[in-house]
Amino acid sequence: MSKSREMIMLFIFFILVFSPLASWESEIPAILSMKERAAVVDHWLKIRLDRLLPELMRRENLDMWLIICREYNEDPVYLTLVPYTSLAARRLTMLVFFDRGEEGVERLAVSRYGIRDFYQGVWEPKKIDQWECLAQVIKERAPERIGISESDTFAFGDGLSASLKNKLIRVLDPDYSSRLVPAEGLAVGWLERRIPEELEVYPHIVAVAHGIIAEAFSRKVVTPGVTTTQGLSWWIRERIRELRLTTWFQPSISIQRPKKSKHKGDVIHRGDLLHCDIGITYLGLNTDTQEHAYVLREGETDAPSGLKEALKLGNRLQDILIGEFKAGRTGNEILASSLKRAKEEGIKASIYTHPLGFHGHAAGPTIGLWDKQDGVSGKGDYPLYDDTCHSIELNVKVSIQEWGGQEVRIALEQDTAFVKEGVYFLDGRQTAFHLIR
Repeated sequence: MSKSREMIMLFIFFILVFSPLASWESEIPAILSMKERAAVVDHWLKIRLDRLLPELMRRENLDMWLIICREYNEDPVYLTLVPYTSLAARRLTMLVFFDRGEEGVERLAVSRYGIRDFYQGVWEPKKIDQWECLAQVIKERAPERIGISESDTFAFGDGLSASLKNKLIRVLDPDYSSRLVPAEGLAVGWLERRIPEELEVYPHIVAVAHGIIAEAFSRKVVTPGVTTTQGLSWWIRERIRELRLTTWFQPSISIQRPKKSKHKGDVIHRGDLLHCDIGITYLGLNTDTQEHAYVLREGETDAPSGLKEALKLGNRLQDILIGEFKAGRTGNEILASSLKRAKEEGIKASIYTHPLGFHGHAAGPTIGLWDKQDGVSGKGDYPLYDDTCHSIELNVKVSIQEWGGQEVRIALEQDTAFVKEGVYFLDGRQTAFHLIR
């Protein structure tokens, strides 16, 4: 073989091993341009501010809500309250929401930079100090209960820094500073509640994530004996960026294989059971998905029956869990009843389900953690509300006859919506393995 041909073959080998970044036409649902996304997200924001915010402020018995934060140290709710083009707070930003009853919630910005179309700017920097302006706005409206971002339980409701709170207290008359109360219920409610317009589009977003997984778990990307778990993880991340999307955590790929296998390490081989965990962010909403693939051995046309039965058991645990979703029940109550039912059916189960929405591990009730199967103090005591989304994350451990009785962990995660009618999967769920030929 000529020297030049050897160099070409070596180059191809390194591409296959270290950079499995092939691109092709696939069944990925339509993805909007950035300008189109801005129009959609801002339309949703207007509806949320007009329709949802008054309801939640009244539910939490708050007359006023203050969001005060600085650039690059934003309150966790801040970016969900401003237009799509607002990528950070500007200098010191103050948002004021005041419930005027039948007139709706008044929205004010006590900031140098106005937020056109969404907030009325009320500060004139050449005439009055910013903090004094805020104090004046509060005094003029005389609210009885003023919500601030302070919480011992939820990070989402704890966005007011200590220094900014001290300044707020100093600038207010004692009568008004005594009216400051934690607004964690409002912050969590605002973040967790999905409006009908969001729920209509959320399945499309989850379908994009499912499409990426289907591509990754295919022979177009995976070459048994060559592709590594790290290579596939990075392929997924690159693919997400190719689609002009982002991820909220590094995608991961792991392998389970029979202990008697001669193969070790992170190179993918035939007969391996693969697992992925990926999440994308699109239109301000997040996904979180875990699925499995089986790499067929020569002559196989399907996964071993033991693995397929294990997957069915994982689906059964999903059914048990979502069957326990009832409005008003706490995350800890749902966890306990689900694990009790699973034990009665002989399922070796672990449940660690979380809310989903503006964040990946989002606001709302925590239903177990992988290391806390007896309940989660605080966040697990929060109740389940209608019109919320949840990532059903769990696993079952099953002995597989074809693998000599070896225990296999089937870890599944699929995204759901909980509405008055019940729970539904936003884009279906995995009931059969992805097969890599």
